Amino acid sequence: MTTSAYTSVRGPEAVTEPSPGVLGRWRAHLRLGVCLLPALVIGIAGFQRRWMSDDGHIYVRTVRQVLAGNGPVFNAGERAESSTGTLWQWLLVAGGALGADVATLAMYGGLLLTVAGFALAGVGALRLRGGGKDESGRGALLVPCGAVVLLALPPVWDFATSGLETGLATCWIAGAWLALVARPRSLATAAVLGLGPLVRPDLALVSVVFLAAQWVTARPSWRGALAGAGVAGALPVAYEIFRMGYYGHLMPLPGVTKEASRSLWGRGLDYLRDFAGPYALWVPVVAMAGVGAAALYAGRFGVREVRGPGVVRDSAPVVAPLLAGALCWIYVIKVGGDFMHGRMFLPGLLLMLLPVFVVPLTRAWGVAAVVIGVWAVACAGALRVPYEGRIGAGGIADERGVYVRQNASPHPLHHGFAGQPANKAYAALVRGRARGGAPTLLLARTPVPGGAPGVTGVYNTLGFSGSVVPLSGAALDPIGLAYPLAAHSEGIVNGRVGHDKRLPDEWIVAERGAGRGLADLPDGLDPARVEAARRALRCGPLAELRTATRAPLTVGRFWRNLTGAVERTSFRFPNDPVRAERELCGGE
Repeated sequence: MTTSAYTSVRGPEAVTEPSPGVLGRWRAHLRLGVCLLPALVIGIAGFQRRWMSDDGHIYVRTVRQVLAGNGPVFNAGERAESSTGTLWQWLLVAGGALGADVATLAMYGGLLLTVAGFALAGVGALRLRGGGKDESGRGALLVPCGAVVLLALPPVWDFATSGLETGLATCWIAGAWLALVARPRSLATAAVLGLGPLVRPDLALVSVVFLAAQWVTARPSWRGALAGAGVAGALPVAYEIFRMGYYGHLMPLPGVTKEASRSLWGRGLDYLRDFAGPYALWVPVVAMAGVGAAALYAGRFGVREVRGPGVVRDSAPVVAPLLAGALCWIYVIKVGGDFMHGRMFLPGLLLMLLPVFVVPLTRAWGVAAVVIGVWAVACAGALRVPYEGRIGAGGIADERGVYVRQNASPHPLHHGFAGQPANKAYAALVRGRARGGAPTLLLARTPVPGGAPGVTGVYNTLGFSGSVVPLSGAALDPIGLAYPLAAHSEGIVNGRVGHDKRLPDEWIVAERGAGRGLADLPDGLDPARVEAARRALRCGPLAELRTATRAPLTVGRFWRNLTGAVERTSFRFPNDPVRAERELCGGE
């Protein structure tokens, strides 16, 4: 079917079908119940394992800065975008403006969005199959094969909360797919499909694939295609222009510090093995792939090939999530994975399971359901990573388990680190120095007098540090998640994935103007290297980086940030201050 443009209507008039009767209505309710049951289960599982990650608290500090009138920054006076999920950040701002505790909102809001995502996925699978009816028009029995795979995996339970944007990603992916299935000709659908980059930058891959599938399904005229592209790209493009002009970068700062464009295939494959291996994930994959491929090849995938509103007319809504999920996994593997066990594979796994989230109970799918059911019981009940509650040998962490143990709490929210004396000591030192009022730079727990007003805390655990350092002070991380100088430094060899930058302390002392006298420098810092860093900071791209992120945001500064964003994002400097001074300053 073709149309001249995307429209707000759903298609031709529905095919008139006979009244289903009481028994038919009960069957319809039962089919809907099967589709919604996974949402209830993930809600219970997610609530039982509710928690807040340290990275979730990175969002919280930025939201607090916005609500305090300092703008979308991590530290007042320095324009750094530490939030990877733009839309999630602004949803938290909206909730915080209504008076909600931001950390609590992040934890429970993520759970609600995860539940909503599972519900939308179930409804989408039902719509994909014309309401769950077979070729004769009678209601078919349904089984949630794909949903059971997700529900059996502990990382899915863990990241149903965590305070990160994972819940929003789940909801958007499922909602976008439902819109693609139910209203492929709508401009509103195009607008929803285009939101991927704002949910998380790498989900731009999903937006592109889904928009292509919408075009294949709707077949608009060139005017309609332009209208769809304009609607889909309006908000992401507008925000990207704001990002480039305000922050002076093409992407959020974590993308710079984690080198999102690099290739680390070996490390990425290790991350895949770390996720798939402990849970024997190949068992349900083989079971579903075999049955699904045979059904799709035979044209009996369960999709009704009849005309009517919201009824799929070709295989694009089936192929699109499979392709998008595969691309997401390839990208995660390419960049070397992540330090949180399983987290970055969850969106791609959801995408690839959407077409089989709920399937008709045929003989073949019945066999697959039995295999998946037995595997799911074993997986949910017994299969775990060998480093449960700790950080594994490869630097990948059972993130929730780590924070449960360090906080001595089954549901850590506002991290007090009752089981982590070093973090408690850092928090006490920060609060004591803040009460004193004198300018102080804390290199972990080593104070250096002078520098910027208030307390500047330098600590690896950035979310925690940001929760104890006052908003008027600065919480810096040598990794560079919220610190532009560290983000643009060279990486260290064989560093932990996601943490493979470490800005030397000499740079931080020099950049913050602390320790002016030799007697003020702590042991271990070389005064010559500190002075070299101070000189390098006044030269070339480093001077421009500081100006782009700290100078008053005039119209002229916005334009210079915008036009220089590409070059600025790609800039890196040597960790060694002496070498950096020589390369950047030359004869200056």
